[in-house]
Amino acid sequence: MRRIPVLLLLIALSACGTNEPTTTSVTTAGSTVNTSPEQQRIRARKVDAIAAQVPAAIAADGKLLVGHSGEGAPPLGFLADDDTTYIGVETDLAQLVADVLGLEYAGEISSWENLFVGAKSGKLEAVFNNVTVTEERKDVYDFATYRVDQLAWQVPADSPITTIAKPADIAGLKVSVGSGTNQEKILLDWDEQNKEAGLKPAEISYYNLYGDALLALKSGRIQAYFGPNPNVAYNVAVGKDTKIVGTASGAGPDLQGLIAAMTLKDNGLVKPLNEALNTVIKDGSYQKVLDRWGLGNEAIPESQINPPGLPRQEG
Repeated sequence: MRRIPVLLLLIALSACGTNEPTTTSVTTAGSTVNTSPEQQRIRARKVDAIAAQVPAAIAADGKLLVGHSGEGAPPLGFLADDDTTYIGVETDLAQLVADVLGLEYAGEISSWENLFVGAKSGKLEAVFNNVTVTEERKDVYDFATYRVDQLAWQVPADSPITTIAKPADIAGLKVSVGSGTNQEKILLDWDEQNKEAGLKPAEISYYNLYGDALLALKSGRIQAYFGPNPNVAYNVAVGKDTKIVGTASGAGPDLQGLIAAMTLKDNGLVKPLNEALNTVIKDGSYQKVLDRWGLGNEAIPESQINPPGLPRQEG
C-alpha cells in the first residue's frame, strides 16, 4: 500500500505555511515532538499476574502482534524521518501494554479496512489505531479503552466558516471524511437531517489518506474536513494555515466517544489488555506517553471493557 514519508507528509501538512526545513522534531501543542527513528520510548515493567492471563495461543511466540494503519497521520501513527520506522502515540501505548504483558511488541502496518479483517481472522492479536467503540463493532470485537474520542472540523485559516456545530452548518458545503469511519456515520446522519429539513445536501468527498484530504482542502476542492482531533490539531499547530471551527464526540451528540484497543471477541485477551492499560495509567507512564505527543488532554482515568459505544445505525 502507499505510505507517506514523514518529510513529504509534513510538507503536505504545512503546505505554504512555513519555509523552515523539516528536522528530527516538530513543535506542537507547546512541546517538541521527536520524529526521528531513535524514539527512546517510555517503557513499563512486566506484571506477572497480568501476563499469566494472556491466552496461551497468543503468548506462545512471545510477541504481541499489533495492527496499525499506515496512512500517515501524526501524532497517531506515521513514518519517522528514515521513512521506515513507524512511530506515534499508538505505537508507544502498544509498547507499554506489551511490556506489562511480558511480550515483545511487534507492529504490523496495513490499511484501515484490513485492520478489522486482520483482527477478525485472528491474524492481528490487537489493534491500536484510534478505533472508536461502536455497538456494531462490539458484535465482532472486544475493546479496552485508552483515550477519549474527539473529532474536529478543519477549514483553511482564511475561510469565512467560523463555526460547525450542528447539521445546518454543513448544508451545501463541500466536505471530506474518511470512508468506513465513525465520523462518516455522524456526517451522513447530519446530512440526512438536513435533507429532511429541506436544506441543501452537503457534497461529500472521500480520500484514503489524510494528506490527500489536506491538499484538497488547501486547493479549494473541499471547504471542510471532518476527522480525528489529534490529526487535525497536530496539523493546525504545524502548518498554521488551517483552523479548527468545531469539535464533536466520536460517539455522537449524546455520548462521549472512547478510543480503544481492539481484539477478536471472546479470544481471552481483552481482560489482560484492560488490566495492562490500568497499570500504566496508575504508574504514570501512560500520561507521559500522551504528553509526549501533545495529547495529554485526551487521557482517561481508567480503562473500561466494552463500554457503551456509538449507537447502531438505523436501516
